[in-house]
Amino acid sequence: MLFVADTAKERIMEIMRDQALDDSYFVRVSVTSGGCSGLSYTMDFDNESKPNDQVFEDNGVKVVTDLRSFLYLCNTTLEFSGGLNGKGFSFNNPNASRTCGCGESFAV
Repeated sequence: MLFVADTAKERIMEIMRDQALDDSYFVRVSVTSGGCSGLSYTMDFDNESKPNDQVFEDNGVKVVTDLRSFLYLCNTTLEFSGGLNGKGFSFNNPNASRTCGCGESFAV
């Protein structure tokens, strides 16, 4: 399961409104090689499903990931922090053994 914190839900809904995205769009998250810790998160809006997609809905937000990425993201919570010191979207991943200082990459 992938989870969506209230703060992330609010920001996602705001972005979808601003970009005039309809209900066919969802949040696609994935894990790619790279970053200072070895693996990086990616996140975007999409409206096309792919074979082997894992689909979750939490807190009214549909989140989709590919099967390979789900192995790294299982039980991860998508969060958002705004304000002057906010870092935007972040992933609270219980599977990560270490993360880099910027929080954009991790290792398992």
